[in-house]
This record gives sequence, structure tokens and C-alpha cells, in this order.
Amino acid sequence: MTNNDIVQKLWNLCDVLRDDGINYSDYVTELVLLLFIKMVHENKDFGTLVRHPLPEGCRWTDLNGKSGINLLNDYKRILLSLSTGKDGEGTMVHDDPLISAIYADAQTRLREPRHLEQMIKTLDQIDWFSAQKDGLGDLYEGLLEKNANETKSGAGQYFTPRALINTMVRCLKPHPGERIQDPAAGTAGFLIAAHEYIKNQTDELYDLTAEQKAFQSTRAYTGIELVPGTRRLALMNCLLHGMEGDEEGVVHLGNALGQTGAGLAKADVILANPPFGTSKGGDASITRDDLTHKTSNKQLAFLQHIYRNLKPGGRAAVVLPDNVLFETGVGTEVRRDLMNKCNLHTILRLPTGIFYAQGVKTNVLFFTKGSATDKYQEENSTEDVWVYDLRTNMPSFGKRTPFGDQHLKPFEVVYGESPKGDSARKEGEYSFHSKDIELPEHSEENEGIDPRLTHSRWRSFSRQWIAEHKGDSLDISWLKDSDSVDAANLPEPSVLAGEAMRELVLALGELDALMRELGADEEADSLHVQAEHKFGVN
Repeated sequence: MTNNDIVQKLWNLCDVLRDDGINYSDYVTELVLLLFIKMVHENKDFGTLVRHPLPEGCRWTDLNGKSGINLLNDYKRILLSLSTGKDGEGTMVHDDPLISAIYADAQTRLREPRHLEQMIKTLDQIDWFSAQKDGLGDLYEGLLEKNANETKSGAGQYFTPRALINTMVRCLKPHPGERIQDPAAGTAGFLIAAHEYIKNQTDELYDLTAEQKAFQSTRAYTGIELVPGTRRLALMNCLLHGMEGDEEGVVHLGNALGQTGAGLAKADVILANPPFGTSKGGDASITRDDLTHKTSNKQLAFLQHIYRNLKPGGRAAVVLPDNVLFETGVGTEVRRDLMNKCNLHTILRLPTGIFYAQGVKTNVLFFTKGSATDKYQEENSTEDVWVYDLRTNMPSFGKRTPFGDQHLKPFEVVYGESPKGDSARKEGEYSFHSKDIELPEHSEENEGIDPRLTHSRWRSFSRQWIAEHKGDSLDISWLKDSDSVDAANLPEPSVLAGEAMRELVLALGELDALMRELGADEEADSLHVQAEHKFGVN
């Protein structure tokens, strides 16, 4: 049984939850409260963890084999004990702040004991030996990814594809002893990927001393997450991967754009995919007084936090939407400040459709604090920006055309071995049939260069050129997408509006016929009257 098979089996338990009246949005939270107890039971070796995750009386053996109302009551007691550290009579059962954080305010919405019993039996029937081959942490991550893929709103919109996370980690090459942060941690995908990368480089940490192992488990990684429910998932995820963190765990609850973020220590490596959008209520959630450029745009605020929180010579990779690259006003000021204080050496233009919010256009910015020659430099640190266009004339990615490692491999090759982006680089990379892509009639990016490079996906632009030709916009593109619309050749607006109106009238006629065919004549007549009143026609 593969991990994918097990993930699907776990996801099928949502049918049981639905039968008990639990909403779709609560499926994963309800499931993981029970699943985590089971995974702790199956995970015989917690590696670098300092303490056993669960106290006596709150383990899997205290649940399985029971049935009826006693089972449901015992489960409620266990959740209460894990949350508060005390049993129903006020006796201390544990003083572990991490477990209290994981199970903070945890309570089941299950009402039928038979549904809980069915879930327990299903979890006991899973081939956990097979699951452990790939690691229980990977299985848990697979469930989170499945949830993000199925969810049409909320965090699922911006779940970072694992292939992209791994590429960003491989480019930055974190190593033991470094402080690694994610100020918008979500379910801790970046931090876990960095941990797994370091484990692979150190023979599962066996090459490290006991002191170094303890650092990797308790102090190397720090994330911040604003949403308590998401943080719960992140803490479980980290613990199942052998990452314990400090007393608050690896992922702290708080606002990176508030005092929680301001209090973070400087980092060697920052990996992040900040939430998209504008701060609700203006800049109410952006309370930092140490951010020079005031804005209600959360991405611009996060970007400032990230480059300010790097140590001299520290490196970062951050996913940002297109508007950060071209927004004027404060956006221009932030980009200039970034290019002054950091060496913004690489931009990866990502294809659309790889995030679950369709149509979101994003990029990855790679930068290092200071210049290539002086990590303490704070002016004119960027000399050249290399851009890889993985967007133009790429497939429309989604469930039928999944985005994977093979699409990012050409970029990793040209990025080079240096995690600081200062490997010897050469323009000219023609993957994914770029030589066949049409060029725009006029493009400043293509003026005066070798014609062969106009079709390359990998180009370099000097800081001076960006200032003089783009006004410090980083929205740099030189290939023409076959699906793009040439605004110069569009019909007159009145013609476009007329075509849209005709299509709408035809659609309304088809809907009217369908309603009458289904026997909804009265409702169709009523809507027809409303249309006559609205448009003044018979």
C-alpha cells in the first residue's frame, strides 16, 4: 500500500464525519485530532525529540478496543487533558506546552459513538508498516496536500506545490547550524523541507554531534502562523518530522506583521509564501513601526520584514504575486530598498495554475543580504537581475496536468550551485520549445541584443537598465504568449459589448427552454416578467 493509497483511505473517513453532521471545512481538523494520537502510537522512534509526545492515559491504547458512550466520553476526556494539562478532576497529567499548543481548545464534534468507533477501526486497519517506509510525517503532509487540493477556499487557495518548495530549498541549500525562518508558515511545508534537506546532507543527522542534533530539533527552525487551526496542523507536522522547537514549538502563534514578527531573531535563511491580498480594514493588521515603507499591501509588508530580518549574507526565497513587481508608489520604494540592501540576483516567473487559486500569477524572488562582495553593504547591492521565464507558453497546470520537478529542473540547472546566486551564469536556455515562441513586435527587453537570446527563457538585466527602462519595475518579460490578447487589435468597446449582450440573450433563451422542459413554467414566467420590467421590453 502506497502513501497515496493511505491518504485516500484517510480522506474517505470524511464520509463518516459528514454522516455525523460535521461540515466540510472541519473535516481535517476533526480527523487529525484522532490521527495524531494514532501516529504517535505507530512512531516507535521519535529520533531527535527530547520528550515523548503524549502523556499516559492519553494514548491510542486508551481508545482502541472500547465502544459505545464510554468510548466517546473517554475521547472527550483525552482531548480536554491534552488541551489543559489536567484531567476532569483537576489533576495534572502533563506540563508539556507543546502538546497544550497542539490541542489548544480541541474538542470533538462527533455525536455518535459508532462513528468514532468506525474511525478508530479504520485507522487500526491501515498498513502502518508500509506508511513508515516513507515516514509518517510525509503521510501527514500528503493528507494536508489532499485537503488543499480539494478545498475551494481558505488556505487551500495558496497551498505551495511541493515541487516548488523543494526547488527553493535546493537552491538556497540550508545547512546545519543555520537559523531558518518562515514568517507565514502555514502548515510548515518550507521548514520541514529544509529539515529534510539537511537530514539528507548529514546521513539523517548522524554526522552531527549531540549538541548539533539538539540545535536542529529545538532551535534551528522558527515559523509564525496567524490562524490557530493552521498552526495546530503545523505543530503536528513538525513533531512527526522530528522537529520539536522551543517551548512554543517550531511554529509560533502570532502576526509576523506585528510584534511577534518584530521580536524574531535575525535569520540565515528565510523561505516563505506570504498570504496574497490587502490587509483587511486598511493596515490594521500591519502594526510594525520598524517597517520604513508604510503600506496596506501585505506582500509588500512581508517583503520588507523578510529582507530586514536577514543576517548580513543571509539568503531568502519568497513567492510573491505579480503586483509586487510592478506596483507604483510604495511598491517602487520597497523594490528600490530591496535592491539597495540586498543582491536581488534571481527572479523565477512561475506559470499560472500551479496554485489552487486559478489565475494567480506569481514569482519567486531570490536575494542575499548585502552585495556579492560585501555582506554589510546597504546601497546599490544589486548589480544584475537574472530572470527565468517559466510562464510564457507553458501548459495550463491543474489536476489533469500536474506541475512537477521536471518543470523546474532546467531552472535549477541555470541557477547554479551557489546558494547565494553568484555562480558563473550564461544567458541562453531554451527548454519547453521556447525557440518556437513568437516575439512581440516591440519590446525594450529585446532591443540591441543577440537575436538568439530573444527566445531564451534565461536572461540577465542590469540594475541600471531596470532603472532607466523599467522605472524600477521588475515586471520583465520578452516572450509573447500565444494565448495573450493584443490590445491594439481589439474591436471597439461597443462591438465587444454587443457581442457579450448577444451571447447573454442566447444563454437566457436556452435556460428558459430548459426550465420549461423541467416543468418549472411558473418560475420561468416570473423571471420573464422580471426581465421585461428590467429592460422595458415585451
